[in-house]
Amino acid sequence: MIDNNSIENLKTRLDIIDVVGHYIELKKNGANWKCVCPFHDDSNPSLVVSPSKQIYHCFSCGAGGDSIKFVMEYEKLSYPETIEKLASMYNFSLDYTASDGKIKEDRKLLENINMFFKKNLAHKNEALKYIKSRGIGEASVEKFEIGYAPSSPENLNFLSSSGYTISEAVETGVAGVGDNGRNYARFIERITFPIRSASGKIVGFGGRTISGHQAKYVNSPQTKLFNKSYLLYGYNFAKDNVFQNRAIIVTEGYLDVIMLHQAGFTNAVATLGTALTKEHIPLISRGNPKVILAYDGDNAGVTAALKASMMLSTVGIGGGVILFTEGMDPADMVQRGENERLNKLFNNPQPFIEFAIEKIVKKYDLHNPLEKQKALEEGSAYLKTLPSSVASSYAGILSGTLNINQNLVKVQTHKSNRLQGQKRVFEDILELTIIKTLLTKPNFIDTLLDTIDQSMFKTHNIELLALLNNDKENPSLRKILLNDDIKEYNEDELNGSMINFLIGFYNAKLTKVKSSSMDYKHKSFTIRKIQEKIFKLRQGKLVKYERE
Repeated sequence: MIDNNSIENLKTRLDIIDVVGHYIELKKNGANWKCVCPFHDDSNPSLVVSPSKQIYHCFSCGAGGDSIKFVMEYEKLSYPETIEKLASMYNFSLDYTASDGKIKEDRKLLENINMFFKKNLAHKNEALKYIKSRGIGEASVEKFEIGYAPSSPENLNFLSSSGYTISEAVETGVAGVGDNGRNYARFIERITFPIRSASGKIVGFGGRTISGHQAKYVNSPQTKLFNKSYLLYGYNFAKDNVFQNRAIIVTEGYLDVIMLHQAGFTNAVATLGTALTKEHIPLISRGNPKVILAYDGDNAGVTAALKASMMLSTVGIGGGVILFTEGMDPADMVQRGENERLNKLFNNPQPFIEFAIEKIVKKYDLHNPLEKQKALEEGSAYLKTLPSSVASSYAGILSGTLNINQNLVKVQTHKSNRLQGQKRVFEDILELTIIKTLLTKPNFIDTLLDTIDQSMFKTHNIELLALLNNDKENPSLRKILLNDDIKEYNEDELNGSMINFLIGFYNAKLTKVKSSSMDYKHKSFTIRKIQEKIFKLRQGKLVKYERE
């Protein structure tokens, strides 16, 4: 775990303008800065960044928070990954703690064995010959840190001589213990590809055999650091291009990624021996890019592309599919110098929904009425997973592909949850001013808690409750904080506004009591108490709130 004191020290160095400005162009706007919001389809700058309050807030979609929250949401990182990312940005060294709470020494096992693999490659002619035969240049070997894992004894000897225990090696996935109790290295006589997290930290390895092992490729087993369902090979190199150009190319292999980067397609990544899954979505959707699936055109590739297309389109991710046929793949095309052709392919993929409809229909014999009905049912079922407006737009394509009347394609429509006559939202400036003052000067809260109650705020009682509950992530509170039209009072001004507010509240309450049907004795007593409160307030004294 990352040491809490280390995190707090990092927080003191963070500047919201630097952090947000690292990702998006900011423009000065009075005391604050503004930019286009990356968390929704924003055409006019609606995200405000406050250097004085060290927060951001979008006045359109409500997104907001501090520097850590911004990086978490923008890059879809976990909290620890975000802390490590920010530490890297600020050249800050984090401390880690063991389970007993003591500061843990960073052993860097994966980094060191990666260095070992890289050094071994220089002495393995067979591996170098294979790499050269695939067209991989020296610059790519260096960039992707391609290495070579020797025999099991050599690997284990390196780990032992470097001071690592077998338990550490097993924990990080580079070694294992057999049923017979013997230790063994997981990567043996293979070209190695270090796999890094989005933040650039090595979390595991992939290995390609050059000595005839039955499994051509192997990956690290699942560990605390490595889970292939959440990782994309090459993403640490691709992410800047992905964020800048809003497009990501997803391939099926390490060599595809390496060769595409070598050819200038530096937004290419690959899944790790697994199909694209829903677990990949948070990572693949960072920066809201168009996703281009570059898959083999064999049966397995088509099946994987269909599954991924349906999954991505259902969650609203745009993009398309490119299938490589005739035994070719992106790496082969780069090696043959077909970069221009690749560029045209990547710029014109078949859109996900069109691809999915085409492949669904192709599974059936349309000359058979029963098969045609099944194609209609499966195609309609897929369209129903899409937003109703999108599904309706593609109903014609499905009916045209099936050569049937469009009315036969039943697309689910979603009723709007909006009220027919939406009420206009009013703002009470006095209530908002009190809330903003208490937000910026929380030491005033204690003096006012006895005088106010949530029920007194008729327009902004939810915001007041959020304030009293110390809900710092509440979007409405951030909006109030960053609204320059709402004033912040000093202590005297706050007391004066509270007195005016309470006079208005108790006058309204007095009117209500006078017109009530309560018995005479109770009514007289209540009226007298309210009048006493109003008298004290007019003298400039705050009065205690009494719950009835």
